[in-house]
Amino acid sequence: MNHVAAQQFVNSWLQAWNTHDLDEILSHFTEEVTFRSPMAVRLLDSSDGVVRGKTALREYWAEGLRRMPELHFELMGTYIGVDSLVINYKNERGGLVNEVLIFKGSLVVEGYGTYLGVDAAPASGLS
Repeated sequence: MNHVAAQQFVNSWLQAWNTHDLDEILSHFTEEVTFRSPMAVRLLDSSDGVVRGKTALREYWAEGLRRMPELHFELMGTYIGVDSLVINYKNERGGLVNEVLIFKGSLVVEGYGTYLGVDAAPASGLS
């Protein structure tokens, strides 16, 4: 992934999240996406933290947006790898988060929501 493509992706991703546009958020992901996050355990009944497929991802993030209407992300940094991208941001509660995204072409096929150590639960706003 080159710098220009990464910046375009991050700008689009950030805009979608900050406007709570779920369809636009999901437009960045493949149908067969797998997403892992400790927040999935909190938001989805009987979840092991792994969300499989775009339909399940929609359900997960719709519930998150419902529970956190004040959700807003502030970009802190972007890290570019081979077929990968890490988006470091601060959420509306000041918690630091990294989204680790693995690409298949121009879309995300695998993602990881990661939170700063012991601050994970309080920073998410989901205690």
